[in-house]
Amino acid sequence: MKWNFSRFLVFRIGAWLAAGAAAMALGACAVNQYPPAPSQVSLSDYHYIIGPGDTLHIGVWQNPDLSTNVQVRPDGRISAPLVKGMQAAGLTPDQLAARIKEHIAKYVRDPVVTVVVSNFHGALNQQVSIVGAAAKPQGIPYQDKMTLLDAMIQVGGLSPYADGNAAVLVRDGKSYSLRLDDLLHRGVMKDNVPLLPGDTIVIPQGWF
Repeated sequence: MKWNFSRFLVFRIGAWLAAGAAAMALGACAVNQYPPAPSQVSLSDYHYIIGPGDTLHIGVWQNPDLSTNVQVRPDGRISAPLVKGMQAAGLTPDQLAARIKEHIAKYVRDPVVTVVVSNFHGALNQQVSIVGAAAKPQGIPYQDKMTLLDAMIQVGGLSPYADGNAAVLVRDGKSYSLRLDDLLHRGVMKDNVPLLPGDTIVIPQGWF
């Protein structure tokens, strides 16, 4: 039989296209095996826990000389006016404010103290991690009532190569499907699901 290169080439191209279509179908099946992310979560009385590396603003009302910004040292302690080597890591901002108030009450009458975390470092279990095809993949500190849209805004949205509707939310060892393209590009707000500390959002690249 005479060799027909054109016929062979057409056959090979057809086979490649069929294989690509099959792979995409299998990929879609793999994504669709995950249930949608829960539209409601339960997180009562969440409070951020201060950790090493965090930057804190300590405010003492009507005492600007005592108000300052400090960074939590690797050993978890801070030093500020009238406060030397106080343990901060492992406490909530309100708990630390109460300790500072108690300490400086020896020197200031009825002090009003506030502690605000101005630059978060955060342990992994208090972060939301965005990995893969985001504009700026990174871990971001969880904030009370954080949603998927909040997190995606912080990482600059999707990269040009992202397959946002194939994204996956990993939570407590379970996986859920996310539809980031619908949320970010089409404004489908039902896909703006709430997040929890420790969540990981995995964004794959699309097929090209």
